[in-house]
Amino acid sequence: MATESIPILASKYTSSPGKSATWYNYYELARLHKFPLGSILVFWPSAWGLTMAAYSIQLPLNDLIIQTLMFAIGSTLLHSAACVLNDICDRDFDRLVERTKNRPLATGAISVAGATFWLLSLTLSSVGLLSFANRTAFFYGLIGVFPLHALYPLMKRWTWWPQAWLGLAMNWGFPVGWISVTGTLDKKVVGVFFLGTICWTIVYDTIYGCQDVRDDRAAGVKSTSLLFGSWVRPILSIFAAIFVACISYSGILNQQGTYFFAIAVGGTSLFFVWALSTWKVDSVEDCGSKFKANGNMGVIIWAGIFLDYYFKTL
Repeated sequence: MATESIPILASKYTSSPGKSATWYNYYELARLHKFPLGSILVFWPSAWGLTMAAYSIQLPLNDLIIQTLMFAIGSTLLHSAACVLNDICDRDFDRLVERTKNRPLATGAISVAGATFWLLSLTLSSVGLLSFANRTAFFYGLIGVFPLHALYPLMKRWTWWPQAWLGLAMNWGFPVGWISVTGTLDKKVVGVFFLGTICWTIVYDTIYGCQDVRDDRAAGVKSTSLLFGSWVRPILSIFAAIFVACISYSGILNQQGTYFFAIAVGGTSLFFVWALSTWKVDSVEDCGSKFKANGNMGVIIWAGIFLDYYFKTL
């Protein structure tokens, strides 16, 4: 999962095994100390799907607000559960990577049994919240839990394209959000937009992974950051262009209005021009900064969708 820890804080709390240290380590294991980093990337596709669907059927604003808040909580719980599972599976790899070597499981501050209990608690909480959605959305949502999020930690062992699988997992909230509002799945609108979001995840998680290319190569971890090599910037530019094209075509299919195309499509295009042209591939700090900026970009897309919805339903 595209998340990170803070080695200084981890060292501070793992060095003294008191009650507060244990609490903080579990908090850190779920990446809640970095909120909303990471979890926001799970939430935005859900919010986009909810709002585009609400626009298509003119759902009342109060209903949209309630569903958006529920998906925000559910996205946070699911992301936290996925991070715990990722650290359980990758604890041996994490010890070999400078950025992750001080994570609670890598240092032994938390036992595997304790982490497993925490994983089950977070997963059951997210599934319990999902049960408030309609029946179809609930069963689609379960696919996001398993196999999509559950199998992601293994992908970096099996394929050079773990970011593509991560794209399926991180953005599965888009079709689930759509179905939660409409009760059915518009295969064209949702399919095109969802394809674009997978490309988006490949962009931001490849940038994120460039922080660890040396350590990952030594540890035997596979990723598109390593696969693309010196071609990483032009290849990611292509994926970014596909994302913009997909959301544009999806907007046409959904009969979106001026705000969508001016703000969501136009703003996203400008964002990628800025991000990829100024990105310092060999700078750990800039890779982290550009990754974080993708979470902020979600606001741009949502703003365009929401303004279309708001003025249509006035």
